[in-house]
Amino acid sequence: MEDFDIVVIGGGTGNKVARAAAESGRTVALIERGPIGGTCVNRGCNPSKTLIQHAKIAETIKRANEFAISARIEEIDFTEIIQNVVASVDEKAADMERADEAHENITLYREEARFVGERTLDVGGNEVRGSKVIIAAGTRPFIPSIEQIDSVPYLTSREALRLETQPEHLVIIGGGYIAAELGHFYEALGTRVTIIGSKPLLLSREDGDVAETFTEIARQRHTIHTGYTATAVEYQQQSSSDEIKIHAENQSGETVSITGDALLVATGRRPNTDTLDLETAGISLTDRGFVETDEFLETSAENVWASGDIAGNYQLKHAADHEAKYVIANAVHGKHQSVTYPGMAHAVFTVPQIASTGATEEQLQDTGREYVIGRCAFADTVMGRALKDHDGFVKVLAAPDTGTVLGCHIIGHEASTLIHEVSVAVARGTGTVEDITDVIHVHPALNKVVLEAFEDVAVDR
Repeated sequence: MEDFDIVVIGGGTGNKVARAAAESGRTVALIERGPIGGTCVNRGCNPSKTLIQHAKIAETIKRANEFAISARIEEIDFTEIIQNVVASVDEKAADMERADEAHENITLYREEARFVGERTLDVGGNEVRGSKVIIAAGTRPFIPSIEQIDSVPYLTSREALRLETQPEHLVIIGGGYIAAELGHFYEALGTRVTIIGSKPLLLSREDGDVAETFTEIARQRHTIHTGYTATAVEYQQQSSSDEIKIHAENQSGETVSITGDALLVATGRRPNTDTLDLETAGISLTDRGFVETDEFLETSAENVWASGDIAGNYQLKHAADHEAKYVIANAVHGKHQSVTYPGMAHAVFTVPQIASTGATEEQLQDTGREYVIGRCAFADTVMGRALKDHDGFVKVLAAPDTGTVLGCHIIGHEASTLIHEVSVAVARGTGTVEDITDVIHVHPALNKVVLEAFEDVAVDR
């Protein structure tokens, strides 16, 4: 058995913890079966957002005539785009791995791990024990029960971000952010896209007005079947390309069948808890299968912490990075700091972008919380008109008595950047409408759309 001060399972955000522990002089075992950097670096944020930038450029060229500029796309080298992005991602992962291997206090294990006792793991046939253990093993794509799905060479987000041959017709099962982002990427570069979503709207977890607007925009680009659940698939290998037929049904019993040459299953993600034999170490799970943690990110087992996607608090990279700071403080440096998530926001990197912080209108209605609404359309501002953003808007939800910001939802140009102004106000814990409206905004910067939405709340109060 090999003993370490700290064992870290997962080389994504867990790598931050491992490096911090090693820099503080602790001996560290870092266990990661895949590339260092985890989902974000290798199979998520980094490659997807880099690819989406190519789609954004293509879409800008396609819209040039709206600005009285004659331009056209002569050629899109899909394979080169993918290869360049993959090479960049792989190089970053390799650099991170070399840095870990070179550190005198880090022992890197490239194997599967499973608990065999209290803070003790079997790692490729070797037993590894830590005085403290951090579980940051992430999640993987969830594959629903669909008849014949195992007989089809379907894609998940992992393969779709590295697919060097461009499909003619991509069928996507799922209506969440992965479906929205990858559907946008493939469509902008010339692939026909069909989306089958089980909810009435795409991005159904967003505020209802945002989800409805995005769904209508998506209908102009793709073939959309909302309210349908995929029930079966058929696969026939052709000499020139594959043929995949997807059958789906709605609650009324109506059916559709769509044939494409590629299938992307984007129906969410599941925690990797089932691979670790956590019960052997006395580590409890939530009803949803995530590692159960307290306010200090410690699990039910003494001296075992969990963070990132596998803890299930927020499945967002910036949330995982935030939690890593607390794990470093508590597990590495022996502090007792409770984690908070001030101003937590998220974004969807489609065109248009979507960003949100706080509660949706539907959530406020479910809890019976009183609220007032402020809105401003991008087209009602100078920069919004200059950008010809016809669909975008900012929607603010606030308490009618105190003006406390309860939620803010943006769909439109650079929404992922605009939301931070609101996040900073909300992060104070008592952020109000006046915290935004009292700030002098540069004219005619795009942020004026945020200001005017908040001013609309002030008028209604």
